[in-house]
Order: sequence, then C-alpha cells, then structure tokens
Amino acid sequence: MEYRQLGRTPFQVSSLGLGCVTFGREIDEATSFAVMDHALQLGINFFDTAEVYGAGASETVVGRWLQARGTRDRIVLGTKVNGTLTAERVLSSAEASLRRLQVDQVDLFQLHRFDPGTPLAETLAALAEVVDRGWARTIGCSNFAAWQLCKALWQQDKHEWPRFESIQPNYNLVKRGIEQETLPLCADQQIGVVTYSPLGAGFLTGKYRENTPPPVGTRFEQLPGHQSIYFKPSGWRVIEGLRAQSEITGISMAHLALAWVIGQPGVTSVLVGARNTAQVDQAFEAEEMGLSPDLRATLSAL
Repeated sequence: MEYRQLGRTPFQVSSLGLGCVTFGREIDEATSFAVMDHALQLGINFFDTAEVYGAGASETVVGRWLQARGTRDRIVLGTKVNGTLTAERVLSSAEASLRRLQVDQVDLFQLHRFDPGTPLAETLAALAEVVDRGWARTIGCSNFAAWQLCKALWQQDKHEWPRFESIQPNYNLVKRGIEQETLPLCADQQIGVVTYSPLGAGFLTGKYRENTPPPVGTRFEQLPGHQSIYFKPSGWRVIEGLRAQSEITGISMAHLALAWVIGQPGVTSVLVGARNTAQVDQAFEAEEMGLSPDLRATLSAL
C-alpha cells in the first residue's frame, strides 16, 4: 500500500481509503467489522464516515469497532456534517459525531456540502471553534466547487482561521469535472484530494447496458437518481471503450477503472465503499496492479 501526505497535514494516508457509507445501512455490524478488520490488515489506514450515513448508524458501528479493537491510534478518522451549516448546527453535529464514534477527537472534520443558505463566514468560524475545542485536528470540505473552496480559503486566511486541508469530490472515468479547476487549485494550495465513487456507483463495472432497464436489486434500480448522472451518451461511450480495453488486456473493467483513479495526478486517496471483504480485495488488487502509461492514456482519452 502506498501512503501519501494529506495536504499540509501531518497525516500519511493510504492511497485507498475506506468509505464507511455501507455500515449499518447496507451491511450489518458483524459484516462491517469484518470489512474494517480486512481493510486495516491490507494497510488501509484512512476511514471516512459521516453523520448522514445510515442516519448515524455508520458512525456508531465505526465507534464500536474502534472500542472493540483498540485501533484508534492506527487510523486517520474522518467524518462530515451535512445540511444547514449554522454555527449551532456545526457544533452540535461535531459533538454528536464524537459521541457516536466514542472518541474525543477526529482527525478530519468536513462539511459534506456547501450551504448557500448560511453565511460562509459563520460556518467557517464554527469550524475554527471545533478545532479550538480539540474536537478535530484538521478540517476539510466535500462536494465543493472550485470557486466555493477558493472563497473559503480566502476567508480562512483573512480571519486567520484553520483552513481546509482536504476536499472530497466525485471522480471517475465518467465524472471528470474536477480536472478543469479543482485539481489545479488543490495542487497550487497544497490541498489533499480524497475522491469517492471510483466505479461510478457500480456503473463502470459493466453490469448496465444502454437502452436496458437496470437489473433488479442493483444500486441504479434502487436509487434511480444515479441514472441521470451516468446513463447518457458520454457515459455509454466510456463503457464501450472500457469494455474493449478489458477484452484486450484481460483485466476486469472494475480493476481498470479503479487503477485509473488511484494513479491520477493530484489524487491523494480514493475512497472505496464495500459490502464485503472481496470488494476490499478488488480495490487493493487494482492499487497493486497500476497501469502502464500507454494504457492510462488510452483510458483517459475515453
């Protein structure tokens, strides 16, 4: 496992991070424990959760695992606050997350999304208080546009508040918008980039076909909102090209898509969600495999 510096923080995080979104929602506690055990054994030291995952169930499961295994000092732990980001809401959310996680402090406390209804300065001042109270070592954001991140960094610098040290965007062979402004901004400002959904919620595994309803029980059938993101001409072109490269190389579409994201310039860590240990292994194999420069260029051109 490769370890990379998370922005300007003191944290060395694994190039694969464990996204804990499935815990307590799609898989039970025993299976979640097995996934976390296996991830840690493979060298994954970055665990990311959020208050909205399973309405707090994910944080609760992670907290129980930390207590049962005594592994708090072995992982970099991140969580997120969602929704309305008033000062009162940010502080109460941070306190509740610590309680569910059964820790005194998280390593990374993040805004899950930008809140246009709350003055940004109020939110950032509350985050500074979270750090001052010792509830979080560093702060970050998720799903921010480049201009939103830049505005936040400017206000944090102006008021001498703790600054965002990481951003968590969606990034894969189909969703590549961060390449235009976000990645250059993060490189310039030394912001860690922790991406999620490297397989496009399963789209890039090849299980879906154009003009064909999603198989029953799949994520796109159960959460049809994903269809508007990926079920479009550009998405199907990527699938066709990815399937062709899979047939040529003998490497699965999932492994190719994962290896592409993990090795992209500017990406610090790639979060992978898992419903079983085999899915953790799949990501680890892709991390070990890597891609030749020619194959990477071919996939990027899709």
